[in-house]
Amino acid sequence: MLDTTDTRALRRDAMRDKILKAAWRLARREGLTGFSLRDLAKVVGMRAPSLYSYFDSKIALYDAMFAQGNEEFAETAGAVPDGDFPEVFRERAHRMFEFGASDPVRYQLLFQRTIPGFEPSPESYAIAVRTFEGVRARFHTEGLDDADLDLWTCITTGLVSQQLSNDPGGARYGRLVDDAVDMFLEHVGYRKGKR
Repeated sequence: MLDTTDTRALRRDAMRDKILKAAWRLARREGLTGFSLRDLAKVVGMRAPSLYSYFDSKIALYDAMFAQGNEEFAETAGAVPDGDFPEVFRERAHRMFEFGASDPVRYQLLFQRTIPGFEPSPESYAIAVRTFEGVRARFHTEGLDDADLDLWTCITTGLVSQQLSNDPGGARYGRLVDDAVDMFLEHVGYRKGKR
């Protein structure tokens, strides 16, 4: 039998999830900064003061969205099986591109600084850091350094940004992922899977 504390915690978690889902819907429709907490409260069927018991500010809401988005990214990045670096690298590049291009609002929140005054909390940022450190460790295992990783992040985010800016919903820049991978691997000394 659940005690009342567990039941309350489950209800609170369910309402928090409902609020986050509604916040993502509003952000996708109105833009990240285009809605108020009052708008959000109305969508979830509560009064604004009640919403503050879940998120004490819009920055706290953004922080929860940032954490949730990074958990989703970690799942996407972590779903690539280990193996030969060039093949794993190519798969990760495609997943990164698809993840970013599939949801412009989530991409903005996670990979750009589009909200004045928003900086993720250390707890939320730690999720992003764990994913990044996993990629960095694999780069280092392959003899690549942080400058190589910086270059690669510029290439991948550049492709996603171009896609979102110039061909949203299309495939114009997605078709360049393999070429970008090949150019990068050649630049760092890989060619046809050999180093």
